[in-house]
Amino acid sequence: MRVLFFAHLKDVTGCAHTELDCGEVDADGLWDALLQRYPGLGPYRSTVRLACNARYAGPDTRFGPSDEVALIPPVSGG
Repeated sequence: MRVLFFAHLKDVTGCAHTELDCGEVDADGLWDALLQRYPGLGPYRSTVRLACNARYAGPDTRFGPSDEVALIPPVSGG
């Protein structure tokens, strides 16, 4: 799957996107795979929203190999 990182998460991971091969997983499985590769994401897990194919992901969302997943940090406006 293609994983996109935005804002400060690009700095944490050192990239704007990556390919992740973890089969079909739920959100916890996806986070486990991400944290194995990018342990620095750990402190942000509780505040980052996941999106799958341009839609916010819910607790029952399954992520598959052909999906595009985005990690969306909190946004503040001004």
